[in-house]
Amino acid sequence: MSANRFDDLLHRIRPHINHAATHSSPVKLEERLAVTLRVLASGNSQKSVAQSYRLGSTTVSLIVTEVCEALWSALCSDFVSLPDKNKWADISQEFWRVWNFPNCLGCVVGKHVFIKAPPNAGSGFFNNKGSHSLVLMAVCDANYRFSMVDIGAYGREGDGGVFQECMFGSSLLHGTLELPPPANLPGSTTTVPHVFLGDAAFPLHQNLMRPFPGTNLDDTQRIYNYCHSHARRVIENSFGILAARWRILRRPIDFHPEKTVKVVKACVALHNYLSSTDDANTPATLASDSNLLDAGQLSKAQATRAAISARNDFKSFFLSPQGLVPWQESVLRRGTLN
Repeated sequence: MSANRFDDLLHRIRPHINHAATHSSPVKLEERLAVTLRVLASGNSQKSVAQSYRLGSTTVSLIVTEVCEALWSALCSDFVSLPDKNKWADISQEFWRVWNFPNCLGCVVGKHVFIKAPPNAGSGFFNNKGSHSLVLMAVCDANYRFSMVDIGAYGREGDGGVFQECMFGSSLLHGTLELPPPANLPGSTTTVPHVFLGDAAFPLHQNLMRPFPGTNLDDTQRIYNYCHSHARRVIENSFGILAARWRILRRPIDFHPEKTVKVVKACVALHNYLSSTDDANTPATLASDSNLLDAGQLSKAQATRAAISARNDFKSFFLSPQGLVPWQESVLRRGTLN
């Protein structure tokens, strides 16, 4: 982060942090922001960061909580707000231009954010992977920016109902999101709805596509799955960039769940803020370096006929001259004798 970006960030959060002068040497706002960014970016414990800044551990803990909450309040409306109809249309065009998937409004994923077991928490945060976690639902656009995040569900809820209960999933399944109307596929008269792309953990819905399940698939289904996964990897890359920038997400977070929610929201807001600037570097990382793992099955909803028909229309489009890419056949035959 450049000095100019730091100053701009300082200016944005200043209205959200107010302190009465109770003694002669208060911790300045500049120092509060620097301490918080150090904790988030380094992944070091609050105690070690406190020693570096010659502050008390409790003071640093309070500062991190306060500044993370201010960062989300200051940045969410400008950088993490749910798009309107015009913005959805721009995202759809970018997915077609960059990822060769038409009528796509974003990629959605559910992740476990692993935490240290909270005291007296029982089994609420204990997930099917044998650890304690919160569930993070997120949607990203074609340029690795998050357009929606929802975090806070108990880790044990990862199997079944998280998607229907979160704000985005509930709005999508009940048709209350202000999505663009169905449109023709490029160079075609076939009209399909605008969709989000999810993995096998999500239900097949009219506005939410998932790959064809199983291994005994024909060539057309395998080609669709390739095009689907090719576009959907943008969400995995987004989380890789997020964890590379903010290394606190590379290990189980040793905070109370309420504070963990504030920290993750602040990291997402900062990720979008830096991604929207022209001088921000984008680091790369491997998925294995992250403390964010797939949440497993997120819904048990049954597919409708409209959803099955929409996926079949996309499948046919990727076999047409307007939708195919030159290398998809070679990818399909990779590893075979022919």
